[in-house]
Amino acid sequence: MITRFAPSPTGPLHLGHAFSAILAHDMAVAAGGRFLLRIEDIDQSRARPEWEAQIFDDLAWLGLTWPEPVMRQSDRLKIYRDSLNSLWTRNAIYACTCNRRDILEAAGAPQEGAHPVTGPDGVVYPGTCRTAGAHITGAPLPDQALRLRMEEATGDNLTSSLRFTETGAGPDSETGNIRFGKEIRSSIGDIVLARRDMGTSYHLSVVLDDAAQGITHVVRGNDLFEATKIHVVLQHLLGLPTPVYHHHHLIRDATGRRLAKRDDDRALCKFRAEGASPADIRHMVGLGA
Repeated sequence: MITRFAPSPTGPLHLGHAFSAILAHDMAVAAGGRFLLRIEDIDQSRARPEWEAQIFDDLAWLGLTWPEPVMRQSDRLKIYRDSLNSLWTRNAIYACTCNRRDILEAAGAPQEGAHPVTGPDGVVYPGTCRTAGAHITGAPLPDQALRLRMEEATGDNLTSSLRFTETGAGPDSETGNIRFGKEIRSSIGDIVLARRDMGTSYHLSVVLDDAAQGITHVVRGNDLFEATKIHVVLQHLLGLPTPVYHHHHLIRDATGRRLAKRDDDRALCKFRAEGASPADIRHMVGLGA
C-alpha cells in the first residue's frame, strides 16, 4: 500500500489536515507500506515558502515520516503540458474564453430565475466554446483555458469501465464498488484541465502525480468524492491505473462548518503554541488510542 498526503502551501494546516495526514500515514504503516508527502503548489500566486516550511514542521511534530525528496507540482509543469498537448492532438480538449460571468449568464439563460446546476467545480459549464469553430491544429497556447470534452470522454466504449473501489464512504455513505456513466455529462460537464494562470489544474495534476508516485490508495475528505469521477475518466483517457479511494468524513467546528485555512483558531501551530501534544491532536480528531 502506498498512500500520500498532498497539501497546498497556501496557509496553515488545521485539524482537518491533521486527520487526513495521520489516517493516510497510519493506514500505510499498518499495511507495511509507504506514506508519501507531495506539495501541491501549482497556484504560485498563493503558495508561500514559509507555509511549505510550516507543513514539514507540523507533520514531523505529529510523528509522521516520509521519504525524501518530496514531489512538488511546480517541478512538473512540463509533464502537465505534454499531457495537455497529447489530449489536444486527440481533440479531447478545447480552448475556452469564457469568464465566470459568461458561464453564469449562459447557464441560467434557458430558464430565467432557475438555479444553474453545480458540480465539483461549481456551476456546470454550459458548453459555450465547445462548438465555437473547428478544432485548431498545433499546440494550444500557454495562456488558454482548456476544457475536457466530457461527452466524448464518456463514450459508449468507456461507460462500462467507469468505476472505482471505495473503502471509506462518500457524503451519502456511498461505499464499495462505485459505478457511474453518462450522467456525469450533465452533473459535472466539461471541466477545466488547464487554467489560464496555472497552465494546468488540480484534476489533471493530481491524476498524473498519483500515477507517477505509484499511489495505490488515495485517502482524502469526502468533499472530493464527486471529483473522483473526473479523475477516473482522466485515468482511462491517459492510460493510467485507478487507485483504491478512501474518502473520510470532514472535521468540523462547533457550528458544523467544515474547517478551512482561514480558521486560524484550529491551526496546528496554534495548538502547538498552547502546549498541545501530538497525542492531544490525535484525540481531538478521533484517532487516539
